Amino acid sequence: MTPERVEALFTHGTTYRFARWGRPIVPVVFGVAEETLGLVKGAIEAMVATAGHRMAEHDPELGANAILFFFADWQEVAGVPNLDHLIPDLPAFAAARAAEGAGVARLFRFDEAGAIRLAVVFLKIGDAEIDPQALMLDQAARLMLTFAGEPVLAADEMAGLIRAAYDPVLPARADDAAHAFRLAARL
Repeated sequence: MTPERVEALFTHGTTYRFARWGRPIVPVVFGVAEETLGLVKGAIEAMVATAGHRMAEHDPELGANAILFFFADWQEVAGVPNLDHLIPDLPAFAAARAAEGAGVARLFRFDEAGAIRLAVVFLKIGDAEIDPQALMLDQAARLMLTFAGEPVLAADEMAGLIRAAYDPVLPARADDAAHAFRLAARL
């Protein structure tokens, strides 16, 4: 993977913005059957292990800091009680994603050092036949870093990138595209 390709993965518009988690990840999942929770948690655990990062049972500040919503229609999101505390103007947010035909939306909040402190993931589940395990591994991988858009990466490329991004000598946040060279050098 070239530095230019890595740079493109984290270039939001014209600005390079990279961030990874700085604190242990504490997921909570809404909208799936009880028997599906193990699949979701297992996928997140696999990506956290790939990164060499940590999970916890409780975030001292937030309780849970990785919130995943599964739903069939964006109107369901607009009606989630108290979610407007995290997402201002929630009905407009949901309506805009519905108008775009979006199947997924990820929102990140950051700590004072710029590391990810909170992620909210919305995943619209349609009627199409999908491999649930592959879907969850992909979504868990995208939870680990602030990708620009929905990059298409092979599983081994994604795993290598996550491992490189969590190298302890690299910063948890970077706004300079030169960071892409440092990431690429570790792949």
